[in-house]
Amino acid sequence: MRTVQAPLQVTLDVGAAVHQNAGLSRYTERLATYLLANHADQIDLTLFYNAHSGHPLPVRLRNTPTRTIKLGQLAWRLGVLATQLLRWPSDQRTLGLQSPVTPALYHAAEHLLPYMRRPTVMTVHDLIFERYPEHHTLRNRLFLKIAMPLFVRAADTIIAVSQHTKRDLIELYGAPADKIQVVYEGVDPEFKPGDPAIVQRVRQQYSPGTDDTIRPYLLMVGTLEPRKNHATAMRALARLKALGFPQRLLVVGGKGWLFEPVQKMVAELGLDDDVRFAGYVPAADLPALYAGADCTLLPSLYEGFGFPVLEAMACGTPVVSSNVSSLPEVAGDAALLVAPQDNVALAAAIQRVLGEPGLSTVMRTKGIEQAAKFRWAYCAQETVEVYKATIKKTA
Repeated sequence: MRTVQAPLQVTLDVGAAVHQNAGLSRYTERLATYLLANHADQIDLTLFYNAHSGHPLPVRLRNTPTRTIKLGQLAWRLGVLATQLLRWPSDQRTLGLQSPVTPALYHAAEHLLPYMRRPTVMTVHDLIFERYPEHHTLRNRLFLKIAMPLFVRAADTIIAVSQHTKRDLIELYGAPADKIQVVYEGVDPEFKPGDPAIVQRVRQQYSPGTDDTIRPYLLMVGTLEPRKNHATAMRALARLKALGFPQRLLVVGGKGWLFEPVQKMVAELGLDDDVRFAGYVPAADLPALYAGADCTLLPSLYEGFGFPVLEAMACGTPVVSSNVSSLPEVAGDAALLVAPQDNVALAAAIQRVLGEPGLSTVMRTKGIEQAAKFRWAYCAQETVEVYKATIKKTA
């Protein structure tokens, strides 16, 4: 008689999906959703989060078994750090990991791993605070400087979202290469070449010209913060305007910190009529915004993964990106890559996309093919394999 193996008990910290609205939130919510949809026969999933903000779980996760605590964010972070410093597994009962029957595994989906005497997996998205410390607040930087090496050492397995993040972990912390598994994130199926009528409506809404016309635009998507390198994009745009190109720059994303100098730069470069800050836009509009752009730009100084590159390519939009961190491995040969702080090279690359229809057509086709390699279903499947391997090696 064949023995039926009981599903593996996994507790997944989904705090980022509850409290945030950026890449970590999307990763955590999508991973949980695809684990529940595709792997319920292998994984018995319990969600955990610190309910300090009062925000609810995302709708798609609300029927899942859940455990919470309620501590101030700082108290929770310091408490987790204390468990590692003292090697005291105080959170195991709270997190539902005390079962003596089935091996229980804890997955820290963001950079916060309590100490426990159970197998643990931690996802590391990036080490920006190490490479560009000026782009983090002092308090957060000090916390991560102390905590991250402890978390990396304590985790039984680390999931890195890119080969670049894996290299950073090895170089900066001496983490063993065989302890780190690269599992790429995915692109949502909603990102695809759009219905022309919908794309036209969205273009009209976000980039109106005069007399009911639509003004062509370049697109940047992401939180407005120095790491995204909007300053270089502004300088490149000024060069394009001097050459007579009609495109404006449409900037989509919530305002982060230290962004005032870029807003001042817009005026100094005479770009008030050529840059539009749209803020957050409804998720339903974003695919059409990509599809309607002449080119999407991501000249970031550092990205752990780089969702806008994949989203734009999936929508059939040419991409010009920086050639650093994880972006070359995500973009493949489907984008034009330039040094992030070289506004001359950035302007020249955009000029090629706008001025060479043959190149633009090739980039659109290659982009769709490249984006198809990244799917949340693949991410969930590979994560399940990481769970199994972690249980096996810690048995």
